[in-house]
Amino acid sequence: MPTTPVTLDALRHYAVARTLFAPTSLPAAIKRLGFVQADPIRAPARAQDLILRHRVKGYCAGDLERRYTVLGLEEDFFVNYGFLPRSTQALMHPRTPRVTWPKARVAQAQAVLAFVQERGVAHPREVDAHFAHGRVSNWFGGSTNASTQLLDGMHYRGLLRIAGRIGGVRIYAVAAHLPQAGEDAANATSAADTAKAMDALVDVIVQKYAPLPERSLRELIGMLRGGAPQWEAQRPAAFARAKARLPSAEVNGNTRNTWYWPPGESPTAKRHAAAQTDIVRLLAPFDPVVWDRRRFELLWGWAYRFEAYTPAPKRIRGYYALPLLWRDQVIGWGNLSVKKGVLQTELGYVAGQAPRDKAFRAALGDELSRMESFLNL
Repeated sequence: MPTTPVTLDALRHYAVARTLFAPTSLPAAIKRLGFVQADPIRAPARAQDLILRHRVKGYCAGDLERRYTVLGLEEDFFVNYGFLPRSTQALMHPRTPRVTWPKARVAQAQAVLAFVQERGVAHPREVDAHFAHGRVSNWFGGSTNASTQLLDGMHYRGLLRIAGRIGGVRIYAVAAHLPQAGEDAANATSAADTAKAMDALVDVIVQKYAPLPERSLRELIGMLRGGAPQWEAQRPAAFARAKARLPSAEVNGNTRNTWYWPPGESPTAKRHAAAQTDIVRLLAPFDPVVWDRRRFELLWGWAYRFEAYTPAPKRIRGYYALPLLWRDQVIGWGNLSVKKGVLQTELGYVAGQAPRDKAFRAALGDELSRMESFLNL
């Protein structure tokens, strides 16, 4: 426990300073983040690119996709979908989905697996043309190619991996690096090994999203049901172990307001004051600084919501509003787009207007210039 009382101000400085570390190489940034959430919307770029641009020297939109094949990464589910190191992915496999396939579906998957193995890498169009699986209903009431749905299921089960993308479309290869169900069964079901794997996954969560209020920590561990559904019953025990082993502090003497962070760190360290330097950053809606909406309201005193899927008349801040961080305060948001090669910017502020000091105007201009370079405008 730290000797200096932990305040919300200290937690805010700490949250910004530890997460927006000095820009480094792409492999080093991903290793430090542990996981990069992905999203297909481009407004003005995909979430994974908007996240990495603050943390990688000279990063340009699309660099992660272009370099994916040489980075030793995988696309997969964790607490949500994104990019993560193979070592982290392996902790969640062999994965046992909550839905068991019927024998006919298993036979289809085995045939597709042999097809992909023969070719090395396969595009969904090739699979669909060869097998003609037809179309099926999807989760939002429309229809999709049955082959695409099958490939998604095979990827989730660890039979296939994402080998890369062509025009944004995932292409598939056999996931030879992953253990399959039935391999090393004794080890896979060992209580000690399960606890060790769960604790390692919790460490990735804490490293990415700390400092975390207790309720957020519990909910994120609950979200591991996406990456490791076979261990759903083990999540309460993992949460209890995390509370016992992670550094923590009660804020304002409130036991219901306990926060957690990685071992070896301290929210009250003086170096976190560097978070207050004169820098403006436009953050992705899924950036670790702002991802936890509960933490966001505690640290910045207002509610930010992702409104891309909200009907237009009900939106308050815009389709893909990027939180605007000035020093260590999120003071507003920006909606950015590119029209005829020119960056279009619409900004809004919680206070109703922008800060009037020259330092803010200069820093905002620098951030928009960085955004233009990132977008190759």
